[in-house]
Amino acid sequence: MSDEVVKTDMIIVGAGPVGIFAVFEAGLLGLKCHLIDNLDRPGGQCTELYPEKPIYDIPGRPKVTGQELIDDLMLQCSPFDPQFHLNQQAKALKKLSSGHWQMTTSQGEVLEAPIVVVAAGAGSFVPKKPKYPELEVYEEKSVDYSVYKMSKYQDKELVLVGGGDSALDWVLSLQPLAKKITLVHRREGFRAAPDTEAQFKQLVADGKVDFIMGNIKALNGTDGQLENVGIETVDGDFIDVNCDYLLPFMGLKISLGPIAEWGLNLNKKHVEVDTTTFATDIPGIYAIGDVCTYPSKIKLILTGFYEAAVMCHAAFPYAFPDRKMATGYTTTNTAIQDRLGV
Repeated sequence: MSDEVVKTDMIIVGAGPVGIFAVFEAGLLGLKCHLIDNLDRPGGQCTELYPEKPIYDIPGRPKVTGQELIDDLMLQCSPFDPQFHLNQQAKALKKLSSGHWQMTTSQGEVLEAPIVVVAAGAGSFVPKKPKYPELEVYEEKSVDYSVYKMSKYQDKELVLVGGGDSALDWVLSLQPLAKKITLVHRREGFRAAPDTEAQFKQLVADGKVDFIMGNIKALNGTDGQLENVGIETVDGDFIDVNCDYLLPFMGLKISLGPIAEWGLNLNKKHVEVDTTTFATDIPGIYAIGDVCTYPSKIKLILTGFYEAAVMCHAAFPYAFPDRKMATGYTTTNTAIQDRLGV
């Protein structure tokens, strides 16, 4: 755990479109935000599930892709310098004697703020784990489900598993620094961008990457450190491949994760809120976007934007009763324009 406590005004759990827009609404009021997300980049479902899929119901945007929307939201909130804590989950939450909340992430980072906002969408994206024998022995030691620091794999022998964009992208990124890379996939076809697939096949043709069609059947090593993996090929042969690190990229599933343990009033994995403030039943904790529920709830990005605006205006006087809140229109309020830098 980190010894340093990061203090801010608002901790936002979830860096999807609604969480990012909450940064903008909070920033207009003079509030600073830190966001936590277990993906490796902001964007949530927009970036992870449909970056190139067109969206037609964003006000003022007749047509915009998921990634374009995230890019624009990131640009819009950039004057407020949000801080992102990626590749980690919001884990433990406790109330301090000061009335503030202290949150610890799965990587041991500690944040403190008077306001916590759950904007986790349908939940956290967590990796689908393969059913390899004794997998848990090697997890967190020599089996990684995501790449946090590329330098970790310098001059190492790597086995990657999967046939989607993540697997092939990381083969391309890690190949220049790894000692050897082997990709294992159960079939010849891939589910990746054509350009990425073409680059991968060229590396295989050049002898810079090994490709084995088959399935991993055994993990072999000592004290959690892999030495090799046993692979059954599609032809029925069994081979051992030297391996310092195994990186399975088998896709993602959605889980509410540690949020379910925070004592919030849940209704079928959704957080019930007061629609006048989007507060939960615990003072200082709010919920917006797809994760929250109320009788007239419509699950759309645009309703999440509305919820973010109402929430920020309600949370400000709760957390800072002695501070004056700058309200009004961005077209005329000079204080807001100063914050935007326009």
